[in-house]
Amino acid sequence: MMHTLKLYATTASNSRGRIHNEPPPNNRTEYQRDRDRIVHSAAFRRLEYKTQVFVNHEGDMFRTRLTHSIEVAQIGRTIARALHVNEDLTEAIALAHDLGHTPFGHAGQDCLNKCMKDYGGFEHNLQSLRIVDKLEERYAEFQGLNLSFETREGILKHCSTKIASLLGSLGERFLQKKQAGIEAQIANLADEIAYNNHDVDDGLRAGLITIEQLADIELFAQQYELVQNLYPKITQRRSIHEVIRRMINAQITDILSTSEKNINDIAPTSRDTIINHSGPVVNYSDEMTRQTRNLKKFLRLNLYQHYKVNRMTNKANKIIQALFDAFMNDPYLLPPETLYCIRDKQVGNDDIRQARVISDYIAGMTDRYAIEEYRRLFNVTQLF
Repeated sequence: MMHTLKLYATTASNSRGRIHNEPPPNNRTEYQRDRDRIVHSAAFRRLEYKTQVFVNHEGDMFRTRLTHSIEVAQIGRTIARALHVNEDLTEAIALAHDLGHTPFGHAGQDCLNKCMKDYGGFEHNLQSLRIVDKLEERYAEFQGLNLSFETREGILKHCSTKIASLLGSLGERFLQKKQAGIEAQIANLADEIAYNNHDVDDGLRAGLITIEQLADIELFAQQYELVQNLYPKITQRRSIHEVIRRMINAQITDILSTSEKNINDIAPTSRDTIINHSGPVVNYSDEMTRQTRNLKKFLRLNLYQHYKVNRMTNKANKIIQALFDAFMNDPYLLPPETLYCIRDKQVGNDDIRQARVISDYIAGMTDRYAIEEYRRLFNVTQLF
């Protein structure tokens, strides 16, 4: 069922357009076009084999960057529809927000950033933007996907003043301390809801955290007690699913009631009212903020720093550092199409250009491709 959009929603009529002008799409909106281009991109397909928390080959049931992005889009659309803002834009941002992630999750990003510290650094939000603006090669008339300004702006959740000053109009809101549009705000919180709750699910499934440990976490404990009272004979697997879906629903419900109150308080008459406000209008209540912080703290201490996850992190660091060093020392180890990008003299200092191309190549790898590339380069039993 179609809903009339509120005055402060983003629409094609108030879009700031695309880098390269194109005729308007037939039978779909500008933001549906963005979404479709993202879904058909090579970078989106590669997310299937990129780590969320657990390396892909550890089990077929764990979340990957792809399944996470789909879950973020679903949560985002639910919130956007309830608030009568642009679902298609929210979905496009949600599906694209992790395109720039490295193999091996945050461990891979941290290691690649360390490798790139003398060459401009590495940050996955900026890499996502780089992918949709430059690295995807699909269209005859332009590089990248030529997405709308609002989708690109939503992908860039945070940015330093130094970097923002290099991004032209896209960096303006960071320099002027403005907010993102309401759809980007929704996608940001949908991301948080998805990874917090689904990391609980995957952590329990993997046996790295237990229900007994989570009994002290209010957001989990409330829903767990409710499920046990309603279904005393339920199996543990079903019980966990019932708890997780109720946790998600509780957070969405809280966001909707809090955001509706915020919107009523400021009475926005346009998208500009939202972006010029002193803070985000889409938010948790103070109580839910406290509960989600406690959940995130629990996950950080008990899941993300679990010794088995740390072992994966250690291996990931070794693989990415070794690949980067090998390619910097001898770029002729790179595939011909990647080496060609280094030889392209159109941009920048030679070392910086080489490092950035290598960074693009490594960041684009899936977990299993990075592992295999490491084996090809350093395993002497694979000489032939």
